[in-house]
Amino acid sequence: MTRTLPFPLLQALVGDEEVGALFSNEAELAAMLQAEAALAEAEAKAGLIGDDAARQIAEACGSFQADWNKLAEGLGKDGVIVPEFVRQLRAAVGETHAKAVHLGATSQDIIDTALVLRLKDAVAVIDRRLDALMAVLGALKDRDGSVPLMAHTRMQQALPFTASDKIETWVQPLARHREALRSLAARLLVVQLGGPIGTRGELKGHGNAVAEAMAAVLGLGTAPSWHSQRDRIGEFAAFLSLLSGTLGKIGQDIAIMAQNEVGEVRLASGGGSSAMPHKSNPVPAEVLVTLARFNAGLLGTLHQALVHENERSGAAWTLEWMILPQMVISAAAGLNRAMALIEGMSFSPSKFLEK
Repeated sequence: MTRTLPFPLLQALVGDEEVGALFSNEAELAAMLQAEAALAEAEAKAGLIGDDAARQIAEACGSFQADWNKLAEGLGKDGVIVPEFVRQLRAAVGETHAKAVHLGATSQDIIDTALVLRLKDAVAVIDRRLDALMAVLGALKDRDGSVPLMAHTRMQQALPFTASDKIETWVQPLARHREALRSLAARLLVVQLGGPIGTRGELKGHGNAVAEAMAAVLGLGTAPSWHSQRDRIGEFAAFLSLLSGTLGKIGQDIAIMAQNEVGEVRLASGGGSSAMPHKSNPVPAEVLVTLARFNAGLLGTLHQALVHENERSGAAWTLEWMILPQMVISAAAGLNRAMALIEGMSFSPSKFLEK
């Protein structure tokens, strides 16, 4: 039986199945349901809705079956999926408690909180992979660190050094990225709750308490409403581009060192050529360079989404939806490709030292 791939073929080269799944329709819907259930639980604690209503909303969220065609139609009409989603959720909850669903919230509260919930998982994956890549580089340094190499500056032979020196130029920025990610996570992974204009005014003086309780339920941090303050997202995107850039530098170095004329690196496997069977192309290294350039280009576009007019921008927000998932997936994919590349490579003494 022929198996149909659930994604474009190109994803086999530059995609990441684990992190890509966090940005699927199903993952977004599940996160939105989490956000609505947590909002209801928090509002019940504050006395804004009854406990019965909160329980009914939680049960409906747990068994919710979306009408995807209607959600798509609603998104096309409203520019955001939440109005149609809330209509369907209220119908699932039932007339008795329908008005308690989404009380005092706005579409952006649910969309942004659902995004942060998925970014929390993505950050955990990236952090774990950074640790793993640094460990693999450390093992390579222990094994091959004394191999003599020729340093090159401006593509010209410079002075002798060792594989250990080369590896250090790769590891040091990765350590800084790991530290930056852990610092950034505290600012990035926060609940969004502001209501229609970001003041929490519809929550009758209980806005801060509801936000704190909602954050506790979801395992997120707390912050004032940040509807039009997208610096958190912009900072995370900058981190993703910097990480991809470092991985691209590693890939570029390895591709150059693996050239037949240089021969300072041996790769466990390479890509074949349709016309020249003797070739073994450094495909994983090349992909790291591609992903670095891709994220560097997307960063400028993502930063355009920082420009919100007044209290909310439909245009800037939609742009963010289009760009950010690609950047997260590309950075994560780069980490996986880099680990596979490093695990399968070894250093050889430089031919240039023989002259």
